[in-house]
Amino acid sequence: MALASGPAIRALIPGEFLHTKSGVRYRVYEQNGKALLSFERAGDPLSKGTRELLYYIGSNRTGRSYLFQTDGFLFESPVNWYAQKKLWDMAPAYQDSTEAPLTLPVVPDCLTCHASGIRPPRPGTENKYVAPAIPHGGVTCERCHGDDISHGSGNAASVDPAKLPPKQRDAICMECHLEGTVAISRPGKHLYDFRPGDTLDEYIRYFVLDDQDRRQNPQLSQVEALGQSACKRKSGDRMSCMSCHDPHGSLGAGERVAFYRQKCLNCHGAAFGEKHHREQPDCTSCHMPLKMATAVAHTEATDHRILRKPDAGTKADTLDPATIRLMPFPPTEKPSDELREVALAWESLAEGGMSAAVPEANHSLKAAASKFPNDPDLLSALAFVDQKRGDVRDASELYRRALAIDPNRIDAASDLAVIEASHRQIGEAVKLWQDAFRRAPERSAVGMNLANVFCSAGQYDDARNYVLRVLEFNPDLGAAKRLLSHLNGDKPSCGP
Repeated sequence: MALASGPAIRALIPGEFLHTKSGVRYRVYEQNGKALLSFERAGDPLSKGTRELLYYIGSNRTGRSYLFQTDGFLFESPVNWYAQKKLWDMAPAYQDSTEAPLTLPVVPDCLTCHASGIRPPRPGTENKYVAPAIPHGGVTCERCHGDDISHGSGNAASVDPAKLPPKQRDAICMECHLEGTVAISRPGKHLYDFRPGDTLDEYIRYFVLDDQDRRQNPQLSQVEALGQSACKRKSGDRMSCMSCHDPHGSLGAGERVAFYRQKCLNCHGAAFGEKHHREQPDCTSCHMPLKMATAVAHTEATDHRILRKPDAGTKADTLDPATIRLMPFPPTEKPSDELREVALAWESLAEGGMSAAVPEANHSLKAAASKFPNDPDLLSALAFVDQKRGDVRDASELYRRALAIDPNRIDAASDLAVIEASHRQIGEAVKLWQDAFRRAPERSAVGMNLANVFCSAGQYDDARNYVLRVLEFNPDLGAAKRLLSHLNGDKPSCGP
């Protein structure tokens, strides 16, 4: 954990490769004491540039990514180092990209699990941080033991996770080792606000599809997979991540087999060990094998379900729309108290492309918004549902209500601007887009909307400025490059 993040120059892995789908060549290298990323496409002078890599993320057990800034906004590099295969390739989200993607914002939840002491972005922005964004490298003592400054000054006792009630104890590990199918923040809360001794569901709620245990899915996050294991189900609160893992150190390769076998025998007993595969002491190789990750290329992940027969056939990774249910994880005794979070979770699945989730999302959002009429998350989500089905009058009203409660909502402002523009309220649309683009300049679609509006009005200098701002963050965006070419012609135009 101490190696989970830090200054990029201290953990730079030089290399280069050509991404064939985009035709862009990337290079990671050191020059004059700086860590740099360059990108270029042959014959395309606009698709060429360099970014200084400021931080690294990842201990290099499975891989490493790097972060850079553009005009103070923090982004993830489009390329990753995959340690298990020892190669450079596109980041998981960009494997099929046909352009050089440089606008993946680094939001606080991305940093929370890799660094301690991070601060939230500047008000109104998603990813503009007061420097340094990562105050000190890696995950430090305070992540599990509480505020180190107060403890060091004698004003607070150090938290001992082993002495906490099971729910608070497990929350410390779940903070970073539980993902679920969907994660929804509580109203006004953030994951980075969590402190040891708290319960995690005060800040965020995780949901899983209720048939996950019948699916061939070893890529579940560690806590969720462990929860499906017979070991955890039979042991209950007596078993935790710390039953097998020591967070204060890493094992050498020659120590792991004996160490983890003893962990198994602590529960199963020495007599069991005498008769159970004495010739093959590596319990994990059979019952917790490495499986190729479906979400991360070139990477294997340990299957924490601890299956008795890992290779036995299981149900295919398919869902029956008539029977799917979304369940809180860990389970809750009062699911009715989570109407808001359940509704937003269904909407997240629907927006992610799960068509079977659409009816449930529409129904639950209405019910939740009726119960919590001043929740901007619910209002914005319900507005987007109405906007997609063409009910722009209700959508517009809902967006305005959400923005009145929280004026910093970038999605709500930009989506409302689309409605205003469609009703020829261009002045209002421009104001909304300008404010959103100022706070999130990586949102190229918003910048292009502004460029096209000014271009259509014959205000070519303004249009050109917005295109150049888009290209500053997204230099390989085809639409922006084409519009700039038309604006820079002998007779400026908006193109064909």
